[in-house]
Amino acid sequence: MEGENMNQDKILVVYYSYGGNTEQIVNRIQKQKECDVLKLEPLVPYTNDYQTLVDDEESKMEQEEVVELKLYEIDMSKYSKVVLGTPVWWYTMTPVMRSFLKQTDLTGKEVSAMITNGGWLGHTLDEIKKYTPLKSSINIVFQGHDLETKQSQIDEWISRL
Repeated sequence: MEGENMNQDKILVVYYSYGGNTEQIVNRIQKQKECDVLKLEPLVPYTNDYQTLVDDEESKMEQEEVVELKLYEIDMSKYSKVVLGTPVWWYTMTPVMRSFLKQTDLTGKEVSAMITNGGWLGHTLDEIKKYTPLKSSINIVFQGHDLETKQSQIDEWISRL
């Protein structure tokens, strides 16, 4: 019984970041909440050339593609709260995050989502909700690598996790 209470509010942040914007917000969450972090990575890395990535991946997104992930070990039973962090690609979550959600049971977890994008969420939240209910979410807008969303708004959301 004691062990159950120890992990009552333990938070795991699970994220994918292509250009570093999502990781920047994850670092902010980790600093404020002292939580554990799991960085997801595709087994076959994406190209560093953004236009090539767009050309290669855009059509696959419509089929709700999943990708094979690099192996990771995480004991989900240790966490009562999970924060998902993903950029928006072609109006939805990345294939990396979709792969994680398809292979991970988040039943009984309090799940929140942090979504980074250049100005439009598209149907990202609806897609995530196909896999898990959300307690909260935040839309964080960047223009390039410049944060447009007010830091105070982000910090307020983090404080409620």
